[in-house]
Amino acid sequence: MLDITFSDEQAELINQLELEVSASELVSFFKKSELESQQLVAVLKASNALYRAGMQVISDAQYDLYISMLTSINPSHPYLHSVEPEALVEAKTVALPQRMLSTEKAYSKEEIEKWLKRILKAAQEINVPESEIELRVTPKLDGYAAFDDGTTLYTRGDGYRGQDITRAFERGLRVANDGDRGLGPGEIVIKKSYFEKELSGHFENSRNIQAAIIAEKKVDENVQKAIDDGACVFYPFALIENKTAHFSEIIDSFESIVEVMWSAVDFDIDGVILEATHPALKAHMGATRKNHRWQIAFKVNEESAKVEVINIIPQTSRTGRISPVAELVPTKLSGATISRVTVHHYNMVKTKRIGPGAVVELVRSGLVIPKIEGVIKEAEPQLPQACPSCGSHLLWESDHLICPNKSDCPAQTENTLIHFFKTLGNNDGFGPKVIEKLSNFGIKHIHEIYQIKAHQFAGYGFGEKTSQNLFDQLQASKEIQIEDWRFLSAFGVSRLGGGNCEKLLQHHSVVDLFELSADEMVKIDGFAQISAEAIVEGLKNIKEEFFKVYELGFNLAITPKASEREALDSPIADAVVVFTGSMQQGSRGDMEKQAKSLGAKVAKSVTGKTTYLVTGEKVGETKINAAKDKGVTVLSEQEYLSLID
Repeated sequence: MLDITFSDEQAELINQLELEVSASELVSFFKKSELESQQLVAVLKASNALYRAGMQVISDAQYDLYISMLTSINPSHPYLHSVEPEALVEAKTVALPQRMLSTEKAYSKEEIEKWLKRILKAAQEINVPESEIELRVTPKLDGYAAFDDGTTLYTRGDGYRGQDITRAFERGLRVANDGDRGLGPGEIVIKKSYFEKELSGHFENSRNIQAAIIAEKKVDENVQKAIDDGACVFYPFALIENKTAHFSEIIDSFESIVEVMWSAVDFDIDGVILEATHPALKAHMGATRKNHRWQIAFKVNEESAKVEVINIIPQTSRTGRISPVAELVPTKLSGATISRVTVHHYNMVKTKRIGPGAVVELVRSGLVIPKIEGVIKEAEPQLPQACPSCGSHLLWESDHLICPNKSDCPAQTENTLIHFFKTLGNNDGFGPKVIEKLSNFGIKHIHEIYQIKAHQFAGYGFGEKTSQNLFDQLQASKEIQIEDWRFLSAFGVSRLGGGNCEKLLQHHSVVDLFELSADEMVKIDGFAQISAEAIVEGLKNIKEEFFKVYELGFNLAITPKASEREALDSPIADAVVVFTGSMQQGSRGDMEKQAKSLGAKVAKSVTGKTTYLVTGEKVGETKINAAKDKGVTVLSEQEYLSLID
């Protein structure tokens, strides 16, 4: 029995599935210990769709339990013999170049050995000697399954028909390991380290981002930045880290090989995959309608325990988010003694009422970090009033408590420096390693870095040539022109990314922003009261540091004011323009800047509000036709240049 509730967004998705039951009826199904065949299928379809959309409501083990229940009631039910769809709701499907199937699952070494016996039996049937039977072991990526034929990127769909999501590559998605297009099946994934550092404060889990990458609607600016930074990739199975050896070696060293594969990549995984490699053997074994018989996924069963909470300890991350860490009565779980576990966010602490004396259900799957699955006994929630690192007043941002003191909070200073130079984008020398080195010598502020002379860098452990290069790059970063909105965004104020900076600077100068009240800010389209209050407090915290840096004399390109834009005598003034494909005139970034200077609004994806889609080379007909269907005028690069000339 599970106590499941659906958010409005989850309920809306469920209603689109046409399950013949409402979201409220599904809630009652989850609470039952026995279900009829039709009810089980509804639960499975809804759970799968929510998982694919980044809104998971049950664990993999619970999903597999429902599969087992359906198998015992109706082993021939079509759902058991079809691929769980990796599909977008309400979208056209196209035939896949080749079938994409699910993977059979095993939860113990004994089950793996049973599968291996089937492999050996099949080998005997076609006279393949055991000496030639090798197994390939790879991490099982927990991403969004897709197929790339070199021209089109498809979702897995039902294994036979998927959807065209080539737009993900058009948005800048890369192939992992600098691989080529056209390597067949793989997964769309995001680096765990990047998600934790850059995006965990904006998204509940990486599934949300995988879905956003391929969505038809405009891509969230944080997701687009992750794509541009190369953190989101399409990872073909052909390129993934692997261990390939004779089957006897794999079985003899099974536990150690699984452990190595579990940490082989910087991406979420939910198991390891074993597969036979002999071509004739694979062809002979073939597949069911759902799984390849020569392939199996090993997953780890979850263990759980009821544990008492001793204390909730706040910790400030490098991004300013305050993470709640539950101190527990030490408990042994999956072979390890667990005494601390991170609670996902402080809204969970507040709504689930987690504090000293609470009893929680702790779950751990093998090598996976333990997590709180539910609250058995509530207690008075324990919420911090100030940042544990600097003592600043905390703000709520969605589900998270954050410290807005970007410039003087010790826990955040290193990340603030990294963010500044990365956002500025005109200085390659000051990456994370250089910043870490300077930070270790007590350099905590942006203006302090710009005060360092060439010979002083040597005192921080840099060579003579590197020291001069670093000094020269600092001077260049002040001289190379950058947009004033980018300069402001580089200070990392919460809720003040590039888009919001540009909106504000269309109405106020960068120096006048610091005198703006929240009430004045909400008068600008796109700013709600809560966001405005957070931005005003964030600007207050960085004000001193901002002006110390601003007064160094950066070459800033001023954002045209809204009144000036309206007065522009330009054929694209107030038009919404999207650029796609490879341009000959210059980079897409340069063309976007030019379009903005002519009064246009530049977007990343085509919607019904788009005025022009400007196409360079290598743009698919699907994208062009989709734009035309929305009433968008499609221009070639030359036609666009003629228009604005």
